[in-house]
Amino acid sequence: MGTGTIKTEDGATLFYKSWGTGTLVVFSHGWPLNADAWDDQMFFLASHGYRVIAHDRRSHGRMA
Repeated sequence: MGTGTIKTEDGATLFYKSWGTGTLVVFSHGWPLNADAWDDQMFFLASHGYRVIAHDRRSHGRMA
């Protein structure tokens, strides 16, 4: 399991979670949630052989 940040070209810092290995599944939340909204689904899929990634959209997550 891993977490981290990505810095965009315009200077924004975006948080992400990346768990598991295997076929990739990407989770993208809507307003007003963040990547934590997908923890239950991510845990289930990661424990069943998938790689899962979720991210915080701009202004909807952790402050850098």
